[in-house]
Amino acid sequence: MVLSASAAPLAHHQLLVFLTAVAVLLLLARLLGALAERIGMPAVVGELLTGVVLGPSLLGHLTPGITGWLLPSDPGQMHLLDAIAQLGVLLLVGITGTHVDLTLLRRYRRAAASVAACGLLVPLGLGIGLGLLIPASVSATPDAQRWTFALLVGVAICVSAVPVIAKTLSDMRLLHRDIGQLTLAASVIDDVVGWLLLSLVAAAATVGLTVGTVGLTIGYLLGFVAFAATVGRIVVRSVMERAARSGEPGPAVAGAVIIVLVGAVITHSLGMEALFGALVAGVLIAATRSAQVLLAPLRAIVLSVLAPLFLATAGLRMDLTALAEPAVALTGLAVLVVAVVGKFAGALLGAWLGRLDRWEALALGAGLNARGVIQVIVALTGLRLGVLNTAMYTVVVLVAIATSLMTPPLMRFATGRMAEGEEERLRLIEHDTWRGRHPVGSAPPTAAVRPESA
Repeated sequence: MVLSASAAPLAHHQLLVFLTAVAVLLLLARLLGALAERIGMPAVVGELLTGVVLGPSLLGHLTPGITGWLLPSDPGQMHLLDAIAQLGVLLLVGITGTHVDLTLLRRYRRAAASVAACGLLVPLGLGIGLGLLIPASVSATPDAQRWTFALLVGVAICVSAVPVIAKTLSDMRLLHRDIGQLTLAASVIDDVVGWLLLSLVAAAATVGLTVGTVGLTIGYLLGFVAFAATVGRIVVRSVMERAARSGEPGPAVAGAVIIVLVGAVITHSLGMEALFGALVAGVLIAATRSAQVLLAPLRAIVLSVLAPLFLATAGLRMDLTALAEPAVALTGLAVLVVAVVGKFAGALLGAWLGRLDRWEALALGAGLNARGVIQVIVALTGLRLGVLNTAMYTVVVLVAIATSLMTPPLMRFATGRMAEGEEERLRLIEHDTWRGRHPVGSAPPTAAVRPESA
């Protein structure tokens, strides 16, 4: 009774604005995504630019009246869009996890670990150094917070965007390639460490860093991974096998969504990023191969509706008009150069240590260079904590967009010079079967080739 009395339903106008905003965002995201594909770019590029077009960077600046009605400044109205966007990104990352080939990653664990380590540490170090050099007139950071600001810049530069990378690999049909799997694995490792570092930055900006805070965060991370690899693996496999027995997609789709959301709830409640829990849940679902083909409807709705909405919504808080300030523009250029050079240098070094060839190294550097929405989230966190001002927030967002735009052509250039192996072709057939791209009633072509994991 308390809930029904305090939670009034949405007013007629609020619901009208929300539905209109969702319709416009999805329509423009699909149109810009199709336009991007027409010019040889993955759809994610156009979808990511949707929020920039509708937000204060363009239409919000030219037609503030229209944009103000469609996307009002009322926090409650924006929270509605944020909620559907968060659901979209969690399911996108979870679905991506179902494509992770653990057998392949175990085989290339040395390469994945070396690329992830170098791709994280090199840009992190360069980013911290650059953060200390950015003039106070741009950063507006007190001396007491200088190192906190520098660490946040380093974190923003070292992260990779798992959602954007996943969507890009899916759009370019590279998830079945070994290099696609390695890129995804390295980006996951980088993001896990990146979220850990971001939590430390948040602690430094609020209550200060202590040994107990750091130890507790690392302990939660290791504990969750251990739980997922033991109890979670058994529970998820049991649920998905039971759901697959009906032969209908409904139970399997519902089971997968619940598992992904539960994984996100667990990690978020422990103070870690919800995306990490969603990804681990997707990897656990991947172990039940009999249920994969039944998840085709979920993949369709996530990749065609929820993911474009998420990517479109991410750009709504961007205001690139701040780059009219020369000092801000020069700082943005410096951050972009350091971000790109640091990520590619780290990936190349890691690929060399992992004994990969030059084209594999270039593809890994291109993939890990995409910061996308994860960097936007880091920037939003810095803005909320008062570590970043509006100018530096704009700079970080600019780098996120620019690096995401660079990834597809470089990935296409590098992978076009890499021969596709028989195992990769079999994996493509399997992934297409999961997406429902084979005739109804036909047996999955790889059923005899890829038995379920023990």
